Amino acid sequence: MVKIKLVEARQVLDSRGNPTVEADVRLSNGFGRAIVPSRASTGVHEAVEKRDGGKAFHGKGVSKAVLAVNTVIAAELVGKNVSSLEELDTLLIDLDGAPQKVRLGVNAILAVSMAFARAHADSKNTPLYRYLADQAGTTPALPLPFANVINGGVHAGNDLEMQEFMIVPYKTRSFSKAVRMVVETYHELKGIIASKYGTDATGVGDEGGFAPPVKDASEALKLLSQAVKKAGCDGKIAFAMDPASSEFYNADGTYTSKRWSASKLKSYYGRLARQYPLISLEDPFDQDDFDSW
Repeated sequence: MVKIKLVEARQVLDSRGNPTVEADVRLSNGFGRAIVPSRASTGVHEAVEKRDGGKAFHGKGVSKAVLAVNTVIAAELVGKNVSSLEELDTLLIDLDGAPQKVRLGVNAILAVSMAFARAHADSKNTPLYRYLADQAGTTPALPLPFANVINGGVHAGNDLEMQEFMIVPYKTRSFSKAVRMVVETYHELKGIIASKYGTDATGVGDEGGFAPPVKDASEALKLLSQAVKKAGCDGKIAFAMDPASSEFYNADGTYTSKRWSASKLKSYYGRLARQYPLISLEDPFDQDDFDSW
């Protein structure tokens, strides 16, 4: 059991320059702070961020979510003894009471949950990844970085309809070495893009990955393969994709501007997985295309 001594939030700016919620949670013997990430593409079934609307920050201010933390959530949690992250999250979910978190806002709830996790880990003097594994009842594993290095879709102004292409340095037991592999591959990728498309093509997209004028996923993965090989990481780095397919799903049930059927899109993913070391595929079909899922 740990006693919650303080819950406090404020408005800060995220990596896109948009407002988001930062929360502090202080326990009797631990402290945690967390900033909520915010996506550019969201599904209709996802929990809802509370935004202010109006003119300030183009309507994206989060003062209402911050107020929810500093009043409603703080009043509920401060002084309580909590035994686990699950118990804390259950309290927050019940306090909101709405399926998609529309009352308090998922940005308010998540900020507090993340900050509590860090504070609780701090109180146990344990790394966050080990704490989370313990809370989930699983064996701790070293975090594996997924680095988004090519952007498309709503994250970029190019013609690439699929949204995220990531490199995953999975053949190392050292996190610092994994990060070094990412950095070295990223810079090799920049050189390859500049050489093939010109230096103007090395501009970055919404999430910091390059946004070269490639047309399809195969071309993007080919660039990644060249960069990995040039960085000397062949066989040590795999690839991951988040197509964000709901963004290129058409009203007639087809996908992409080419009007592919779901089965053709599935076959395309299969070809990519056979040709490249693709180990993760997020959101390959539309959020409501249950038959394809």
